[in-house]
Amino acid sequence: MKFFIDTANLDHIKEANELGILDGVTTNPSLMAKEGITGQANIEKHYQKICDIVDGDVSAEVIATDFAGMVKEGTHLASLAENIVVKVPMTKDGIKAIRHFYENDIATNCTLVFSSAQAILAAKAGATYVSPFIGRIDDSNWDGISLIKEMAKIYAIQGFETEILAASIRSSMHIVQAAKAGADVCTCPLSAIMGMFKHPLTDLGLEQFLADYRKGNN
Repeated sequence: MKFFIDTANLDHIKEANELGILDGVTTNPSLMAKEGITGQANIEKHYQKICDIVDGDVSAEVIATDFAGMVKEGTHLASLAENIVVKVPMTKDGIKAIRHFYENDIATNCTLVFSSAQAILAAKAGATYVSPFIGRIDDSNWDGISLIKEMAKIYAIQGFETEILAASIRSSMHIVQAAKAGADVCTCPLSAIMGMFKHPLTDLGLEQFLADYRKGNN
């Protein structure tokens, strides 16, 4: 499973990249605003900074909601760097735009997906990635992980090449569950990745090893 970090914070991206396990980055206008990045020109410069840090795919989201606007904006975003993936919402015009990008060799990430029906449409249109928001699904008293399992089963049966990108990850456990359910990619904040290191027995074991070493060298 690939690891993407879901942020616009350059320090977090650098830290995750230095671990040697980072495969890409996803971000959105809300995450940009959180870092004080506003205005289209500044946002585009920030995307380029991110692409300079990581070699993997970087999802850049379109703001337009109509087909023509998405195509114009997405084409421009894709020109900013070779590893830009155009992030397009799950709407009627979004699906049309994804098909256009597919036919013009531009990678896409279909975002705001909440059902297998939507996931089928995205795959049929030729999306590179499809992003089910499992945390938000859980917030609605549905089961986000069950959706990942269902999507993975459908994609396997139908031979769809679209990769399932589990988004709206809230914890390290979510990452493990998404991997078990068949997600191809998991995107999450740095805190969820760092949380995967933690286990009390690891800490106790290391403490014991060091204590034994000190005894043997006194």
